[in-house]
Amino acid sequence: MNNINPSRASAPDSDSPHWEFAQALIKGLSAKPRQLPCKFFYDDIGSKLFDAICELPEYYPTRTEFGILRDHATEIAAHIGPYAEIVEFGAGSGHKVRLLLDTLDKPARYTPIDISGDHLTAAAAAIAADYPALDVTPVIADFTKPFGLPPAKGKTHRVGFFPGSTIGNFTPDDALHFLRNARGLLQGGGLLIGVDLVKQPAILHAAYNDAAGVTAAFNLNLLARARRDLGIDFKLENFSHYALYNPEARRIEMYLVCTRAHRLELFGRVIDFAEGEAIHTEYSHKYTKADFRKLAAAAGFHPGPVWTDSDGLFSLHWLQATEERSW
Repeated sequence: MNNINPSRASAPDSDSPHWEFAQALIKGLSAKPRQLPCKFFYDDIGSKLFDAICELPEYYPTRTEFGILRDHATEIAAHIGPYAEIVEFGAGSGHKVRLLLDTLDKPARYTPIDISGDHLTAAAAAIAADYPALDVTPVIADFTKPFGLPPAKGKTHRVGFFPGSTIGNFTPDDALHFLRNARGLLQGGGLLIGVDLVKQPAILHAAYNDAAGVTAAFNLNLLARARRDLGIDFKLENFSHYALYNPEARRIEMYLVCTRAHRLELFGRVIDFAEGEAIHTEYSHKYTKADFRKLAAAAGFHPGPVWTDSDGLFSLHWLQATEERSW
C-alpha cells in the first residue's frame, strides 16, 4: 500500500459553505459500503458536465423530454392554467422551462431552485433577459430539505416543474417523502414531473457509459471537487467510473471503483481503500407509468394525464396537488 495522501488537518467550520460536503465525505467514506450523496455532483464544474451529458447521442432523456414538452405544450399549458407561479426543482440551466413559458397564459413568476448557486444565477439572469415581463426569482437551496419561497403574488397559483427524471435519484421511500413535501409547498397547485421509464437494459447501459467519457468525468468530479474545495488529496487515477443496470431493482447504479489499494487521510482520519472497492454515488430508478401513478397517489396527489414519446422511453406526469402543507 502506498503512503498516506495528506489533506487539510481539520474539517471546515459549520458556517463554511463546504461544511455539509465535508460531513458527507466523513460519513460516507467511513461507512461500509462507502457512499456519497449525488447532490454533491452539482458544483459549477459538475453542472456544466451534466449539461454536456444532456447533449450526448447516447443520453436519450433530455431530447426525448424536450420532444414531449414540444409536442404537448398546448395541452400541458391548459392544465397549468393562467397566472401560474412556476417553481422548478433542480432547475440547472433552465432550458426546458422555456418551452412552458413560451406557451403559458400570463405566467406570474418563475422560481428556479438549485443547489449550484453560480450556475443558477447565470441561468436565471438569461431567462430574465429573454422574458422581461416575467418575475424571475431564483432560490439557492437544497430542495430535498425545507426551504422558503417568495410570498404568493395576488390571485396566482403555484405549479411545480421537476423535469429530467431527477426523481429517479431518490430511493422509493425518499421519492415518496419528496412528493409529499412538494405537495405541501405547492399549496393546492400541480406538479409536472419527468419520469424515466423501464426499458431495454442496453439502452440504459449506453446512456450512463457514453463513448466520450463525459459521464465518467462527471462522476469523478465528486473527488475532484473534494480536492478543490476541501484540499483532500484524492488521486483521480486511483478510481474509475462504473455504472450498471440492476433489473430486479429497476435502477441504474453508479459507482467510483478503486483501481488499486491505497490510503487516504481525511481530516485526521485514515481511510484504507482496497482494490476493487466501490463508492456508491448515484441511483437512477426507472418506473412504469402505473407504478409512478401509485407512488404519486400515495403522496396525496391526484394523478392526471401522462404524456410519453412514441417509443415509450420517457414520461411526463401531471399531478394535481391538495391544499395540505407538509413543510
